[in-house]
Amino acid sequence: MNGRRTWSIRVRMTVIAGAVTALICGILSTLVVVGVRGSAEDYERNKVASAALRLTYEVDRARVRGGIEAPEGVVLQVLNDRRDVVAGTDGVRAGRPIARFGPAEKGTYSTRVLCPPRGLHRCMWVTAYRVYKPSGDWIVYAATPTIPWYVNAGLLMFLICTSLLVILLVCLRAWGTVDRTLAQVDAIRSELAEITASRSGRRVTVPSNQDEIRWLAEAANATLDRLDSALERQRSFTSDASHDLRSPITAARAQIEEALLFPEDVDWPQTARTVLQSLERLQAIVTDLLQLARLDAADWGESETIDLGALVTIEVARSDRTKQIVPHVQEGVTVRGDRLRLVRLLTNLLDNAERHADERVDITVRREDGSGVLEVLDDGAGVAEQDREIVFQRFSRLEAGKARDAAGTGLGLPIAREIAERHDGTLTIEDSPRGARFVLRIPRPS
Repeated sequence: MNGRRTWSIRVRMTVIAGAVTALICGILSTLVVVGVRGSAEDYERNKVASAALRLTYEVDRARVRGGIEAPEGVVLQVLNDRRDVVAGTDGVRAGRPIARFGPAEKGTYSTRVLCPPRGLHRCMWVTAYRVYKPSGDWIVYAATPTIPWYVNAGLLMFLICTSLLVILLVCLRAWGTVDRTLAQVDAIRSELAEITASRSGRRVTVPSNQDEIRWLAEAANATLDRLDSALERQRSFTSDASHDLRSPITAARAQIEEALLFPEDVDWPQTARTVLQSLERLQAIVTDLLQLARLDAADWGESETIDLGALVTIEVARSDRTKQIVPHVQEGVTVRGDRLRLVRLLTNLLDNAERHADERVDITVRREDGSGVLEVLDDGAGVAEQDREIVFQRFSRLEAGKARDAAGTGLGLPIAREIAERHDGTLTIEDSPRGARFVLRIPRPS
């Protein structure tokens, strides 16, 4: 027994829906953060660049000394040609420069990230601008805080809360949908559990929706239909078999009991022959029942290539028949199958034809549209069209058959058809000018 614990379908589907939603929310949140962070960086850099350019303009005209006004979050500092601080925003208007780098020799500005710049307390983008002066180049430093990966805490919390809310709603929706779907499956399962062999007429309720659950219910009902048919055939078969087995046993018992009542007046050899006939009929019934049981259990021999013409020729030559058997064999008609079963099929057809023929039975073997065809035609009275399927039912015997052979079991033709179907073929009775024409068709190997 597998002891591994498994989750129910409701839990699994809900977890899968939640995981997929979480993945999608994560991807979307990442794209939002990347997009917003890029926009924020561009905004901050443009802001600091604008402030720095205004300051360089003023420095170029020698208008800058002491304190400098700047947009919120922007730090500005001006260094003279001796790299002394001559002006700046609050906190950096005096003292040491916030950075030591400058533009390249032929460049006008240079940007770096410092963590932190001198006199400041966080990582910042610092841009150094060159201002050309006759006495020497001045430097303008402009700094603005770097943007964190999450942009700001408010955006991060908004994305997290929104994602969690969406995941929760999707999980609830998935749970409800799966629950409603499985409720119909549970109803079908409960109805199936209540159906037994003694109460097999019930059917499961078919949902009104055109979906897989409806198809499941329809398939279950179709299966129940087939099971009911099989049960009915089994009951009928059991009843018929019991009756046919009881008849010879009852007859033999009655004759023996009668003989024992008046032993001096009984012709014992005749009684023995009569009882033997009953036993022979009983043996024939049991043999056919065993054959049907093997067919139902798919008890097959090894499949092989069989020449139908040769099989017919051999069987006709070695069997002793009371009627004239005339074969019409086309050479090279081969099929795949179980040789012993096909011999039994042919024997059953010949036995039936011999019982009903007046003088002659014709056997034909030929090819026809990719199939091997075997026909058995007798010159008897034939089978009425309305009775052509009845004769293939187990223990079914027409009145004409009973009159010609009272010892028949009514299982020969059903066995023959079962063998044909197990070879993916068909056995039917077709029209003929006179007599019964049994036609077997088996697909030929490609």
